[in-house]
Amino acid sequence: MLNQTALKSHQPPAYALEDAVSDHDALEIAAGTLQGLLKGAEGALPPALLDALQGEGVGHPLHPVLVHLPLGGWVGVAALDHLPAPAPGAYDRAADAALLLSTLGAVGTIGTGWLDWANTRGEARRTGLIHGALNEVAFFLNVGSLFARRRGRRGLGRVLSGGGLGLAVAGGSLGGELVYRHGLGVGRTLAHRQG
Repeated sequence: MLNQTALKSHQPPAYALEDAVSDHDALEIAAGTLQGLLKGAEGALPPALLDALQGEGVGHPLHPVLVHLPLGGWVGVAALDHLPAPAPGAYDRAADAALLLSTLGAVGTIGTGWLDWANTRGEARRTGLIHGALNEVAFFLNVGSLFARRRGRRGLGRVLSGGGLGLAVAGGSLGGELVYRHGLGVGRTLAHRQG
């Protein structure tokens, strides 16, 4: 039988990366504190609203469905920002509209993600905290990009949204670990602790 060290040496690279970033006592403490606060906030929501946000009506969590709007939109913004244009600024309005819609769409994605995370434990809880934090920063970078673009600072706007997209992709990679390694949201509902 292999010992723990031998098992870890045979892990896929994604597992090793997740273990490296999430195996910290300070993260466990922060995750426990935040999870307690979220549980308190959940208690203030009407049960029917909480059930709807957790996807009870459709039989699975809403977060994986909603994530496509911000991530797909932010990828579209990057494409519009960097495609060769027939004239300077030809795609600016389309990029700005895509950025606005995708960033607004991120609000529901963020809310449902934190609700899903509130039931996690162990490594899934720590990884979920990092996943959420990366995506929150991505959200705020894209909000900053919206303001920069409206003020005519398109270069800064492109840098901010590009950075946001990079963080969203990194966060999404950890989100994949939450589902495929830890089974988060794989159960029919989120009524039971996950991870």
